[in-house]
Amino acid sequence: MATTVHEPPQAGPRRVPDHGNGGGGNLVPADGDRRLAVDYSPPPSSTAIWVVLFAISMMFAAFTSALVVRKGSSLDWRSFSLPSILFFNTLVLFASSVTLEFARRRIAAFMGNVQERVGSPSRWLYVTLCLGVVFVAGQYIAWSQLRAEGLYLATNPSSSFFYVLTVTHALHVLGGLGGIVYVIRKLGKSSLRRSTLDAAARYWHFMDLLWLYLLLLLWVKL
Repeated sequence: MATTVHEPPQAGPRRVPDHGNGGGGNLVPADGDRRLAVDYSPPPSSTAIWVVLFAISMMFAAFTSALVVRKGSSLDWRSFSLPSILFFNTLVLFASSVTLEFARRRIAAFMGNVQERVGSPSRWLYVTLCLGVVFVAGQYIAWSQLRAEGLYLATNPSSSFFYVLTVTHALHVLGGLGGIVYVIRKLGKSSLRRSTLDAAARYWHFMDLLWLYLLLLLWVKL
C-alpha cells in the first residue's frame, strides 16, 4: 500500500507593513511626523570614507618622505620661521571639531525624542562651517605673510614643501566644507542619514589630526 507524504507548508517571506512611507529608509513614520535622520544601517559611504582617508594618508606620507630625503641631501635648504597665525588657525580648526560633535549629539537627541525638540541642530553645523572658512582664510593670510618676506613656491625647497603641504591640506579642508554643506542641505530636507553625518564627521576630524601632524612636521623640519 503506497503512502503519500505531504510536504510541510513553507512559510513565505515576512512582509513588513507599508504605510506608504517608502519602507524603513524613509524619513516619514506612520504617524506623519518627519524625523531628522533615519536609523543607522551600514551603507557604502562608511567603507568609502575609510578608503578616502587611507588614500589621503598615503599621499601625505609620500610628501613627508620626500621632504625628509630632500632636506637630508640638500645644501641649499633655507630654514624660516612659521607664520604665527598658523597656531591660531590650529585652534580654530579644533574648535570646529568640537562644534561638529555638538551638532551630532543634538541630532541624535532629536532622533531619540522627537516630541521635545528645542531649536535646530543645524546652527552648530553652520558654526562648524564658519570656523572652517576662517581656517582657510587664515591659511591664505599665512601664505601672504610668506610672500611679503620674499618666500614663494620656487624660492627654496623648504618654502616649496611648505606651500605644497599647506595648500594641499587646505584643498582637502574645502572638500570637507562641501561635505558639511551637503549635510546641512539634507538636514533641511529631513532626509539626512546618520551614516552620512558620521562619514562627514570622520573626514573633518581626520583633517584636524592631519593638520596637527603637518604643523609639527613643518615646525621641526623647516
